[in-house]
Amino acid sequence: MNRIASALLFVLLIVAMPACGNQDVDTLYHNGVVWTGDSGQPEASTFAVSDGRIVAIGTDAQVRSSIGAAAQEVDLDGAFVVPGFIDNHTHFLSGGYNLASVDLRSADSPEEFSRRMAEFASTVSQGRWIEGGDWDHEAWGGELPDRAWIDDSTQNIPVFVSRLDGHMGLANTAALELAGITSEMISPEGGTIVRRADGSPTGVLKDAAMNLVWAVIPPASVEQRVEMLMRAQEHAVSKGVTQIHDVGSYGGWLDLEAFEAAHAAGDLKLRVYSLVSLPTWKRMADRVAEMGYGDDRLRWGGLKGMVDGSLGSTTALFYEPYLDEPSTTGLLVNDTTAIRRDILAADSAGLHLAVHAIGDAANDWLLDVFGSAAEASNREDRRWRIEHAQHLTRGAIQKMNELGVVASMQPYHAIDDGRWAEKRIGPERIKTTYAFKSLLDADVHLTFGSDWTVAPIEPLLGIYAAVTRQTIDGANPDGWVPEEIISVEQALTAYTSSNARAGFMEGLTGILAKGMAADFVILSHNLFEIDPTTIPDVQITRTVIDGVTVFTN
Repeated sequence: MNRIASALLFVLLIVAMPACGNQDVDTLYHNGVVWTGDSGQPEASTFAVSDGRIVAIGTDAQVRSSIGAAAQEVDLDGAFVVPGFIDNHTHFLSGGYNLASVDLRSADSPEEFSRRMAEFASTVSQGRWIEGGDWDHEAWGGELPDRAWIDDSTQNIPVFVSRLDGHMGLANTAALELAGITSEMISPEGGTIVRRADGSPTGVLKDAAMNLVWAVIPPASVEQRVEMLMRAQEHAVSKGVTQIHDVGSYGGWLDLEAFEAAHAAGDLKLRVYSLVSLPTWKRMADRVAEMGYGDDRLRWGGLKGMVDGSLGSTTALFYEPYLDEPSTTGLLVNDTTAIRRDILAADSAGLHLAVHAIGDAANDWLLDVFGSAAEASNREDRRWRIEHAQHLTRGAIQKMNELGVVASMQPYHAIDDGRWAEKRIGPERIKTTYAFKSLLDADVHLTFGSDWTVAPIEPLLGIYAAVTRQTIDGANPDGWVPEEIISVEQALTAYTSSNARAGFMEGLTGILAKGMAADFVILSHNLFEIDPTTIPDVQITRTVIDGVTVFTN
């Protein structure tokens, strides 16, 4: 062997030799039952965390042999550990606002609705608006509220409280007057001013008509928005949420400003993917060109668009009329020419698209637009998303697979809407409503979230909904449209690794593996071992983000 060959062999031996000593770590978690979400190593009992990252994971012996000393050891005592839950669709600042506002979600009669409004109004100073509410008229049989229910108790305090789906709201007389809404006013394109028999407005405004009131509500300051964010954040981490995809409460840009302010102050605990309004795509394109896509804690580059309304408000767009309101097939809430133009332009600019579509006609229309964008450019890895994708034709499910479209869904809606959906759209259309299993069977990328404040920001409730489909009224013990029930593992995946990929964060979050962020949740029970109907009783005992405990119970 010549001298050069000998030298090369020596170098190779040195490189191949193990390092003397192993890395000391911040925390060693051991004696647990860990569902990693990593198909290469789905189960573990022990993992080590250093500087916010997982540096070793496996059996206790494997991990201990690969690390040095641990500054802290946590005995999990057999507890169940999963990757941090990611919520694919939140209106986060609204959630923070509503936590301190009037609660109308559980009001089950007009009398209770009026009582709660009167009680809350008595605590509000003159000049302040009352918003939030999240009422559901289906809870008392389907009668829409009327401003007469609240005028006496609110008087000069302007009120605009939303239905829980955010697609219609009730204004009192004071708010209608500030907005200039009269009996003579024509409903705007894409919206409805609901009227009494004499033509006077009831106070209920649907979709685009809501903009008339929103336009006169004083905007919240950045300090007030950060306050909402802090309140929402504490609530979310207590539910095991470590990352959100936020589609905006204030059009996106004001929300992003609040996230940035909290991040700059070191107060942003969870990870945020902040999406802004689709028509502002050029502004976002300029921002990305100047600043990139953000960092591991706060990311941007996505756009939220809107096609139609909602099922609960009878404004989701269908091919056939609503059975309980046969005069309508729903609404297009925006001009289709403008939406198509913005989608094609934003896509060509390399931005990420997440567009709301609920009715079958709306979903088919949107998929046709995505198809046109695909023909216009062969850009790779778009990860287009349909937000909600609730009511689909069989053809739409197949087309989502062909185009690689992500189904960004919220399973709690199924057990909520399932109480009354059939009276709206009949027995045939509900067969592909919240079609979780059909989508997975067609190899469509399925992700889950809450749509908070429309539904609770509680991933465990979403998992329960997906694996039981038992409606919240108890009327469907075997599941509503049970053919679409999925497994616990499929639901967990939709809340973790699938969501990470849908937000371009799969290199950092979504699974527990070496090199990934130490974002995880410790639960009181093993979800694979308990009766699925008891999942809502499971407790979050610890939430960890970047190796830091942000909630403990």
